[in-house]
Amino acid sequence: MSTNLDLSALRVFLQVAELAHFSRAADELGLPKGRVSQVVRELEARLGTRLFQRTTRRVSLTPDGELLAERARGLLADAGEIEALFQQDRQLSGRLRADLPVRLALDVVLPALPGFLDAHPGLQVEISCTDRRVDLVEEGFDCVLRVGAVHDAMLVARPLGQLRMMNVASPAYLAHHGTPATPADLLAQGHELVHYSQTWADRRPRFDWVDGDGRPHSLHLPARVSVNHTDAYEVAALGGMGIVQAPCVGLRAAVADGRLVRILPGYEPAPLPVNLVMSQRRHTPRRARVFMDWLAALLAGHLDDA
Repeated sequence: MSTNLDLSALRVFLQVAELAHFSRAADELGLPKGRVSQVVRELEARLGTRLFQRTTRRVSLTPDGELLAERARGLLADAGEIEALFQQDRQLSGRLRADLPVRLALDVVLPALPGFLDAHPGLQVEISCTDRRVDLVEEGFDCVLRVGAVHDAMLVARPLGQLRMMNVASPAYLAHHGTPATPADLLAQGHELVHYSQTWADRRPRFDWVDGDGRPHSLHLPARVSVNHTDAYEVAALGGMGIVQAPCVGLRAAVADGRLVRILPGYEPAPLPVNLVMSQRRHTPRRARVFMDWLAALLAGHLDDA
């Protein structure tokens, strides 16, 4: 490799490789698309090999590109660690992109965010609030706060704890259907669920719980209303449309003021794991590491130990 090869060119190359798109990489880097293309062409000329296969719809790495990407990730990670040794007291700057579950974002993170921004005035923070599972690399996120298990081998998960669950319904709903004392009452009293699913393919609403030995159980119940968003889920419960099962953190206020009633406290779903998720394929900048440490400390009071 030529001694003239610099880290900035490798960063551009890796951004294109990870996003598989020149325009998206340019947007992420804050550079003109033409400049990104030029850097890649110069890098290919310097190395004497083609790094990308380009078509009108897709950009993919060649075998030589795969080899360079593997080595470049290691070089940039080492460079980041060296820089961090001398930047502990330097003000954070730049843009940070994070994706958060809706209820945790609205109830916990966003109310506390002004304090984080005051401590780091040089940062620009982009917060995505969604219940769907975003593609961390494709969509250019520095980190994702994810509720539920993480199975992708290309992602690194930092466990933060667990979200305890509860069963709730509105007072009007319970006045009409009765208050169940056991899961068997759900059938006997003709109860209904509000069905929550991120994909409409999941069409079988069920009431889930774990027993005292941690064994899971399920009971299929009817649901006339299905939603794919946590805010809609809570609003449907408040409107008396059925029973919902959701994390305590998002329901405490409505239970405390009587708008919702907690039911079947001994028959609740297993807690949901909460993880901070990063890409294994990209260097995590210091600003993202500081933000993740802040998130972990902030959420500690709202999560149970794993």
